[in-house]
Amino acid sequence: MAVTNPATGHYETEDQPKGVQAGHVRMVDVSEKPVSRRVARAEARVSMSTDTLRMILENKLPKGNVLAAAQLTAIMAVKRTWELLPLCHPVPIEGIEVSFSTPDPQTLLIKVEVSATGKTGVEMEALTGATAAALCVYDMCKAVERGMVIREVALEYKCGGVSGEYRR
Repeated sequence: MAVTNPATGHYETEDQPKGVQAGHVRMVDVSEKPVSRRVARAEARVSMSTDTLRMILENKLPKGNVLAAAQLTAIMAVKRTWELLPLCHPVPIEGIEVSFSTPDPQTLLIKVEVSATGKTGVEMEALTGATAAALCVYDMCKAVERGMVIREVALEYKCGGVSGEYRR
């Protein structure tokens, strides 16, 4: 149940974390967490016509090499995740791998794997990289097809930290 606390005037709920007022946010304190190796892999799919995907693979789009641009976009986005998502901690990234595949004739699959050693995970960095790469693909190809769909952005794998390993 949510109520307004008459003493503070803040909207509060019974199940909110201790010390956090409803309507407010805070960055989690990771100072007591142990340092560990962190790896996360995320993916995004971009659906499009077979003609558009063929143009990407043959490097025949007006803006140039779509996959090279998307790869650089993913790398830049990973490194700047903490600036885009204000409650994410800056993470000293140690590695970024970006790959592309075509699971079917109308889908470009983007995978981004991020690694670091630190007190917080790199899931958001991998998800941000995959999403930004998908947006770059859309931007690079919109002159030939506006009906592309970015879908299924998901964390596929993570390891490290207290919560251990996760596989989708």
